[in-house]
Amino acid sequence: MARRGDTHRLLRWLWTSRRLDARLARLSLLPAAGLWRAATRARDTARARGWVRADVLPLPSVRVGNLTIGDSGRTPVLIWIARHFAAQGLRPGILVHGPASWRVASLQYAVPDAAVAASADAAAAARRLEQDGAEVLVLERAGAFAGSHPHLAVTVVGAETSRAVRWPLPAGPWREGWRGLAQSDLVVVTRRRAPLDAAEALAEELRGHTSAPVAIAHLGVRHFEGLVSGDERPCSALAGRRVVAASGSSDPDAFVAQVKATGAAVQVHRWQADGDLRDEDVAWLAHATRRADFVVVSEPDAVKLRDRWPARIAEPLVAILDLTWEANGDDVAAGLDALVASPDRT
Repeated sequence: MARRGDTHRLLRWLWTSRRLDARLARLSLLPAAGLWRAATRARDTARARGWVRADVLPLPSVRVGNLTIGDSGRTPVLIWIARHFAAQGLRPGILVHGPASWRVASLQYAVPDAAVAASADAAAAARRLEQDGAEVLVLERAGAFAGSHPHLAVTVVGAETSRAVRWPLPAGPWREGWRGLAQSDLVVVTRRRAPLDAAEALAEELRGHTSAPVAIAHLGVRHFEGLVSGDERPCSALAGRRVVAASGSSDPDAFVAQVKATGAAVQVHRWQADGDLRDEDVAWLAHATRRADFVVVSEPDAVKLRDRWPARIAEPLVAILDLTWEANGDDVAAGLDALVASPDRT
């Protein structure tokens, strides 16, 4: 019994020391965080006074941004918006910031009717998308500022990331403070693991910083489908089975939690977020299919893996996300419809 008590005390000491080291590391970054916050406020002032010229886009645009580093559910919201326009008979043009061929392929797979491009020059890429037949633009944007007209600025805030320390980069995860919401036309609170009441509490807090409608969306797995065949399997097919959840996403914990929610016994395999799959990663996953009942990957990771999967090896399953509006989803749809219905949309 004494040994067990000693072990517990040692574990508590290690955990406390780890948290203390992390806190001290964040404190050492506070001066840099202060410079970051000062720079973002100077940028906002310059934009508000017209000192920085906004992008001139040839089509009505929706810019989807977030306040923290990481995805925060921005990509599923962007895909939902593009699909909404496609359902209205409009061809969306999706613009990804910076060169990222796998992101382009992922979004093209998710929204087959869209024209997709990646570029750091938004205006030039928008003209190319217009030439490809795009009628409305959906832009992925870091931060909350929109900067062009006509437009809608949609800011996504993850209910999970809201619990992180409220310090700006690099001491914390916050790229923008609450002041960034002043430029938002719509705010979307997403939740993967967080309970609904936590998302509702965050939405209420956000309403104190913006006059824009605040919606809540749940991101869950709708079903699974074969990587190569596309054959669908319900979530219940994983209950009680041995599953390897493999992820290179920026938020692997959320992906793993979604797979565990099916009732599966989950083993986790990770690789570097936004990095290319190495040959050894592919080989490891192929070997894992022989030891587990299923190997599951996310939709973005499936794009990297699909053309490299070995023949004659059981295919992994792809987790297909579903966005469900839990509050004020009608406000989001109405804002999108009003944008493309306005007389000056061209």
